[in-house]
Order: sequence, then C-alpha cells, then structure tokens
Amino acid sequence: MLSFLPPTPSEMMETLKTKFKQRRKALGYTQPELASRSGVSLGSLKRFERFGQISLESLLKLALVLECLGEFGALCEGKKKRFESIKDVL
Repeated sequence: MLSFLPPTPSEMMETLKTKFKQRRKALGYTQPELASRSGVSLGSLKRFERFGQISLESLLKLALVLECLGEFGALCEGKKKRFESIKDVL
C-alpha cells in the first residue's frame, strides 16, 4: 500500500486484530480471561485474533475492557482541512 492512501478494510482488520492482541497481552489477560471480563464468547475472541472478524458490539466490549473504548468516539469526526493546491501545502 502506498503510504498516502487510506488503508483498505482488510488492511484495517489486520491492524486492529494485531493491536487488540498486543494490548491484551500487555495487560496480562489470557484469551479466556478477556472473554469472561468482556462478555464476548471465547470463540468470537479467537476468531477475531486469528481472522479479524468480529461484530461491532463485541469489538466495543473488548475495547472497554482493554481501556481503549474512548478512541472509537473520534472515528467519524471531521478531518482536518484538505489541501486544495500545492500552495496550501507550502
């Protein structure tokens, strides 16, 4: 992927599954423990960490337990002003 292009949905799934797994491990949670604390089934958690597939509700439950739910609030905020020309960049 070219660095100035936004990620594709599959690339974003890969990024999220990796970050969530790293965060789980950094907080010292096993998969069964995170599943229990979040109310997400162990099967759903394993599928997410392996394939990146998960429902939005389950993803948000995991984010709550992993202390990163607040970051989801900024997802649809307006972007910074886009550049119209090279003059704007300079």
